Amino acid sequence: MRQADLEALNVTKRFGAFTAVGDLSFSVERGSFFSILGPSGCGKTTLLRMIAGFQQPDSGEIRIGGAGMNGVPPNRRPVNMVFQHLALFPMMNVGENIGYGLSRRGLPRTEIDKKVGAMLERVSLPGAQAKRVEQLSGGQKQRVAIARSLVLEPTLLLLDEPLGALDLKLREHMKIELKQLQAAFGTTFVYITHDQSEALVLSDRVAVMNAGRFEQVGSPQSLYYEPATPFVAGFVGDNNRVGGRVARVDADIVEVVTPEGLALHARRSGELAPGDEALAFVRPEVASLLRDSDPAPAGAARHTAVVDSLLFDGANSTVLLHETRTRLEFRVALPQTGQFNDLRPGETIAFGFDPQRAVCFRAPSHG
Repeated sequence: MRQADLEALNVTKRFGAFTAVGDLSFSVERGSFFSILGPSGCGKTTLLRMIAGFQQPDSGEIRIGGAGMNGVPPNRRPVNMVFQHLALFPMMNVGENIGYGLSRRGLPRTEIDKKVGAMLERVSLPGAQAKRVEQLSGGQKQRVAIARSLVLEPTLLLLDEPLGALDLKLREHMKIELKQLQAAFGTTFVYITHDQSEALVLSDRVAVMNAGRFEQVGSPQSLYYEPATPFVAGFVGDNNRVGGRVARVDADIVEVVTPEGLALHARRSGELAPGDEALAFVRPEVASLLRDSDPAPAGAARHTAVVDSLLFDGANSTVLLHETRTRLEFRVALPQTGQFNDLRPGETIAFGFDPQRAVCFRAPSHG
């Protein structure tokens, strides 16, 4: 493993009786793109503020570049931050914004101008020094904010929901730009988001955070295809979530029967025994729509259903349907072949899925 630029060792932060971050330990490799993904209130911004030095942990230690940071103020840490609202100085032009931190360090004007010019070249804004902030597009402002941070050559760049204020089209474009910038500079990025798409597209590794703890840390692919907990399965990507009791276990395949009487088969994750309460997760894209003459996937049960509505979204289009006997709802992806473009609400159809591509967990205890 490469050297770690960031380490958290048993870090805890409480606000009164509420534990925002609980006994958390992890490390981030040098030069990697690491995202912390979780819902509002899970503790991710508190964790970022402790890394930046705006808050101190109640216990545990944060190390950056191998050096302990407990008690080190924010301006003495080898860290810079990019916020959602960027905080560019409107009274300064682009060059002055980017060179602000360098001037605070007392660098000569000629050296500042040289570094700013080189940085603008690297973020694809050559010659933009004299532009006013209000002349820039949203994407250009993002690049200036990142350039202002990277020109100081921090060990870590912390990004707190930096794309949240952008419109959808620009957000999609900036995801690609951010990934390319991080690869080009080789600076370690730590990225906070509640948007799973951002985390999956951008990151080398993702930590899924829930209630002050990491539920799972891994590659985007491992989180998506091998979720370790029901929370990760439900939070990362779209899923049909089905609750019931385990009727039988056959090696790594379990049969789950819902309270309505629908039997589903899925690959088990962890120990499950007959009678256990369970949660099965079936992604829309692993299920196949079937007409009368279509064979079900190998090993799959065939479920008859009625189409409720079509949710058209180009390549991400799905059909919402309900199983005829139990009326349980499912979302199934529409194939890109155009085979089911003539589907209409009220039509009877069938669906099925390979049990190995669905996953089942013991249901969490709420006691």
